Amino acid sequence: MIRVLLIIIYIAFISLGLPDAIMGSAWPMIHNDLNVPISYAGIATMIVSGGTIISSFFSERVIRKFGTGKVTTFSVLLTATGLLGIYISPSFIWICLMGIPLGIGAGAVDSALNNFVALHYKARHMNWLHCFWGIGATSGPFIMSVYLLKDNGWRLGYATIGIIQAILVVCLFISLPIWRKFEAPNNNEEEKSSEVKVSILLKLPGAKAALISFLCYCAVELTTGLWASSFLVMNNGLSTERAAKWVSFYYLGITVGRFLSGFMAMKFNNKQMIRIGQVICILGAAILTLSLSESMQLSGLIAIGLGCAPIYPAMLHETPNRFGKELSQGIMGIQMATAYIGSTFIPPLFGAISQLIGFKFLPIFLLIFMGIMLLSSEHVNKKVKVNNEI
Repeated sequence: MIRVLLIIIYIAFISLGLPDAIMGSAWPMIHNDLNVPISYAGIATMIVSGGTIISSFFSERVIRKFGTGKVTTFSVLLTATGLLGIYISPSFIWICLMGIPLGIGAGAVDSALNNFVALHYKARHMNWLHCFWGIGATSGPFIMSVYLLKDNGWRLGYATIGIIQAILVVCLFISLPIWRKFEAPNNNEEEKSSEVKVSILLKLPGAKAALISFLCYCAVELTTGLWASSFLVMNNGLSTERAAKWVSFYYLGITVGRFLSGFMAMKFNNKQMIRIGQVICILGAAILTLSLSESMQLSGLIAIGLGCAPIYPAMLHETPNRFGKELSQGIMGIQMATAYIGSTFIPPLFGAISQLIGFKFLPIFLLIFMGIMLLSSEHVNKKVKVNNEI
């Protein structure tokens, strides 16, 4: 049964990645069809991100009350509703409204599945699952591109991905009896006790440093993905098409790196995987800073992607080891919310800074966050080790 459930979770991770990158692919057509400024894409994505952050913060209480299976099923239903709602949207306001269920669903299911996998499966599966998320995130824009050649093609793209999500909802609903076998039943006393524990999560040894690590990781991954192309064009004189191709190699590095990390996790523990990834990231950013040959620049981008690959899955899988299985869901929700804060606000922050100091400082900006991530991660290890010894 646990293997059947694992297959369902793998499919869920592909589905989880499908909607993540389609707004950017479809927006040039959407803003023309709905007659709104192209800058309005930022409003829509901020609404989705806001819903994701809020649902992540409150995910622990909801999951503890209803169980991972039900929360995952309902969350995917929300994302399917949002996607199909955008398909019929008559205006930009409607797209913003549909961003609410999209964001809430994404945050809850992300927190629920990551904690469930961290508790019940080995580290290699966490890496491979996030590799499958990368497959979904890559497939979403590809599916959308097939429809963009047609009239109202963006609507058909959203409808197709929404239908895929709806099919997953049916599969998850059928699998609910399997989920229940792996979740301990709650009673009122346990739930009351858990609420007291949640109130002190941030006081746990290493908790605040762990949150900083998550924020910095997502800041590095998303800032690189968003601004690397502009850096290569503005600073190194590459053509737009060539720069875009190089950034695709960065994302390919993350996806392939997570596939390889699954095998590495059989030999190295989570702490070692995090350190290895952080060192590779720093080396990649250092290569970008040197601004040598084009091949070296490409090597630097790929190195950052490969370095990013094991960090996030390993930090997620290490959560129960750091803070205990009883508190892992609570701290997981806060970690996910903090991660989304990093991915939502830090890339635009660099965009604003670049207007003042230029894109050439992108590698330095990344190195600062990489350094903070490394220091905070090692601080967590030290705090948790001292606490366990006590």
